[in-house]
Amino acid sequence: MTAFCGIDFGTSNSTVSLAGPTGPARLIALEGGHLTLPSAVFWPEDGALSFGRAAIADYVEGEEGRLMRGLKSTLGLGLIDERTAIGGRGVTFREVLSRFIGHLRACLDAQATGVTKVVLGRPVHFVDDDPAADAAAEAALAAIARAVGFTEIAFQFEPIAAALRYEEGIAAEELVLIVDIGGGTSDVSLVRVSPERARAADRSADILGNGGIRLGGTDFDRSLSLAEVMPHLGHGSTLLAGKTLIPNHYFLDLATWHRINSLYAPRKVAEVRSLLPDADRPDLVERLVRVVETRAGHALAMEVEAAKIALSGAEAARLMLTPICGGPNPMAARARFEAVLQPALARIAALMDEVLAQAGTRQPGTVFLTGGSSDLPALRAMVAGLLPGVAIATGDMLGSVGAGLALEARRRFA
Repeated sequence: MTAFCGIDFGTSNSTVSLAGPTGPARLIALEGGHLTLPSAVFWPEDGALSFGRAAIADYVEGEEGRLMRGLKSTLGLGLIDERTAIGGRGVTFREVLSRFIGHLRACLDAQATGVTKVVLGRPVHFVDDDPAADAAAEAALAAIARAVGFTEIAFQFEPIAAALRYEEGIAAEELVLIVDIGGGTSDVSLVRVSPERARAADRSADILGNGGIRLGGTDFDRSLSLAEVMPHLGHGSTLLAGKTLIPNHYFLDLATWHRINSLYAPRKVAEVRSLLPDADRPDLVERLVRVVETRAGHALAMEVEAAKIALSGAEAARLMLTPICGGPNPMAARARFEAVLQPALARIAALMDEVLAQAGTRQPGTVFLTGGSSDLPALRAMVAGLLPGVAIATGDMLGSVGAGLALEARRRFA
């Protein structure tokens, strides 16, 4: 049977989906019984690469090598061909991405033979306000897909793919505002959906407005880390009896997934250690030194990510820092987290306003929230306040885009 494939390569998680000539799309298992695969690669000093949960486990268990996450963020930023040292040799992020996409392809081949055409998801903007960099990011991803064996490659905006998935479950026409909050980007589209329009070959007239910004769950993680974790490692403390602050860039890099590895370079480790003699709080800087010398930055980031997820359902969450850096185990409060999120939420609200203005309406029938970062209570409260009385719906937070991409592949390639 002919199968149509969609791949949602996400900043935090990825999916592969298939659709037949008729009927709904389905996600395929990528790791054991899991339908999602964390977008993570562990590149050991020796031996075979591991991916997803296995990659994270290898890192946590202390195997020598590099854990890389947030790989999608390297697209369009000039980082794609930047080298990182692994086992005494330089490896480009392009090669790391190729290995990860190749692994997704291998999972596909194990469950469906002969699939050579694919629709890849993409954010509305890989890079804000830079069309050339945006085009370069898409071209790089297409080249990687071609290198792993796909012969026909198309792209669809991730929120439009989510709209196609949402459309499968409705009985009448409506206007839906798709708010897709992913790991690295936030995309919003106002789409006309209906059972009848679902059969149309060209849906361009149904996209009434769309836009996107480079802001997502990893930015939320960074905000939480800078507010609740980095002060315990010296962020905000001073040098030379208060004459100057410790440079901020060390903490920004440590709180940003795709920049953590840069701190493990011997030159950077030496720079951080050189802060100690002048530090007014050497006890805090000692913790920072410990993190970079033991390459524990990813463990720190995973602890922050776990706390962020916990704060979606609890008023407070404990950050276990003692095993990582020898610091305290502080409580992160949802109220403080939501306070530091306000600038990011304001940007998402402005994006929603912009998309509604494009369409000339303030009254969508439904707001459909999707994406791995769309479950934050503060985000839902912002949406409800911006559009009072409008129904808020959710689907498969991590699978809606992927399934919609397979439906798009059937439309394009059938």
